Amino acid sequence: MSTDAEMECFGPAAIYLRKSEKERIEAQNTPFDAKSAYYVTEPTEMYLKGKLLKKEGGKATVEVQGGKSFTVKEDDIFPMNPPKYDKIEDMAMMTHLSEPSVLYNLKERYAAWMIYTYSGLFCVTVNPYKWLPVYDSVVVSGYRGKKRIEAPPHIFSISDNAYQFMLQDRENQSILITGESGAGKTVNTKRVIQYFATIAVAGGKKMETGKMQGSLEDQIIAANPLLEAYGNAKTVRNDNSSRFGKFIRIHFGSTGKLASADIETCKLPELPHLLSALLITTNPYDFPMVSHGEITVKSINDVEEFIATDTAIDILGFTAEEKISIYKLTGAVIHHGNMKFKQKQREEQAEPDGNEEADKIAYLMGLNSADMLKALCYPRVKVGNEMVVKGQTVPQVHNSVSALSKSVYEKMFLWMVVRINEMLDTKQPRNFFIGVLDIAGFEIFDYNSLEQLCINFTNEKLQQFFNHHMFVLEQEEYKKEGIEWEFIDFGMDLAACIELIEKPMGIFSILEEECIRPGLHIAAEQCGVLI
Repeated sequence: MSTDAEMECFGPAAIYLRKSEKERIEAQNTPFDAKSAYYVTEPTEMYLKGKLLKKEGGKATVEVQGGKSFTVKEDDIFPMNPPKYDKIEDMAMMTHLSEPSVLYNLKERYAAWMIYTYSGLFCVTVNPYKWLPVYDSVVVSGYRGKKRIEAPPHIFSISDNAYQFMLQDRENQSILITGESGAGKTVNTKRVIQYFATIAVAGGKKMETGKMQGSLEDQIIAANPLLEAYGNAKTVRNDNSSRFGKFIRIHFGSTGKLASADIETCKLPELPHLLSALLITTNPYDFPMVSHGEITVKSINDVEEFIATDTAIDILGFTAEEKISIYKLTGAVIHHGNMKFKQKQREEQAEPDGNEEADKIAYLMGLNSADMLKALCYPRVKVGNEMVVKGQTVPQVHNSVSALSKSVYEKMFLWMVVRINEMLDTKQPRNFFIGVLDIAGFEIFDYNSLEQLCINFTNEKLQQFFNHHMFVLEQEEYKKEGIEWEFIDFGMDLAACIELIEKPMGIFSILEEECIRPGLHIAAEQCGVLI
């Protein structure tokens, strides 16, 4: 454990990274009775610290602070660790490793704003929901070239170790960042990128090409504000929740210098002047497309975020024409929500209820408004080898408008990713890469849609892969090496659920079939046919 003097290399961040020598000495000298110190399960608080009074008949009585006693099953009490383990940096080193000891350790570290904690092979992060001074250049330098055991837990340590292993083993590395929505995955992804962009600058100089408006490291960092502006949204769990997954490869040359980067997804000019150009008012409630949820978020300054997005577009080398096209398409998508249709008299056929919004959309997208409305109300569909015109009811047209706006937005976002990758390609040799995976986290809302099913399904598959490779295979390695070990079944408890969703004729397969041929499965069920 490093001394206070050795921690000075981290500057003001030291107090957020490791306990002081004084606190460690005090903990070691704190009286402790290992025979009576226990955690006890409590319905409202989950776990409480207490003193064991007696055990008999499979029951245990524990006294907690305030003098209150609980009598519970013996299985519901857990031995506490000595005080020297308080705020321990690697929870795998605890004498008693249990759920309450882990939760209490994380809680006590969090109370001291020590948000990073190791648990064996993994680094656990608790989102502080505030800015902490633990990411500046001084901290980067403090972790540079240090082994994991030589420095306090931090995402920078994970990053530096991946970098050193890449250089030492000459193999690509990957960093998996997983957790619930709002856990801080995207923020930590940005910190990983920041670290590599800082320590691996080519020759210590800014690397630029003719296409770029900024250095490569500036562009890699600038890609995030733009992708977040168009790929994130507020949810009930997270003010800035990623609505897309991304796998970012940071490529390095043979000497470890930054070469380029690429991204795979699974998805300011004066503001008043821009709004006018997009035919948009300053009142968000004029546009249902963007006002169904919260229109303001306390933690987000809209003007600052817009300036950051606009600046990022310039740094990434988009042309002026491309930039205004991005804004125009965004405006067009917003206007889609204002289109109105009505039913023709004595017919189920829909027709436009005014052309004003269609004209605005057509202007912004460079289309003919009459052709666009005709395509929405009277779409041409392929039947056999022929194209036929199909009538649409008002609800069907609204569904088409919604699908069209989503498709335009998705295609624009994917195009932006392609353009960013083109600009990040320096044409320099790519010898190795370190990949960072950041996907939407587990989500459970009061109302869950197909989006939550897809997000949670992806996360669960990833979790099963994670459990298998990091626990099952690790224990098999113990067996091979002759280590005495009682096998722990971490389980594939949700494997059956995953199969139900993805197997042939599973939920996804049925949904796909229903989209292609609506009503098929209902009709088959009514006829007693098993499809």
